[in-house]
Amino acid sequence: MKGPMRLHYDEKGDFLEISAGKPTACYADEIEPGVFLRKDEKTDEVKGIGILNFKKRSKNLKDIDVKVPIEITIG
Repeated sequence: MKGPMRLHYDEKGDFLEISAGKPTACYADEIEPGVFLRKDEKTDEVKGIGILNFKKRSKNLKDIDVKVPIEITIG
C-alpha cells in the first residue's frame, strides 16, 4: 500500500476501512472471517483492508493481526 492513507468507519455497519493511494477498481479477498484485503484488479497490489464488526472485535480485545505490505512516507 503506497500513497496517502485514509481511514473510514461506518458506525451503522460497524465496518472499518483503511486504504492507501489513488482509488482504483478493486476486488476483495476475505483473508479470515470478516477481514478483507482490497486488491487492484490489474496489478494485484494491496490497496486497502476492511474489518467487519470492528467495535465488537475491539470490545473483546481480540488482536487483529494482519500482515499487509505497507510503505510510509513522512513529510
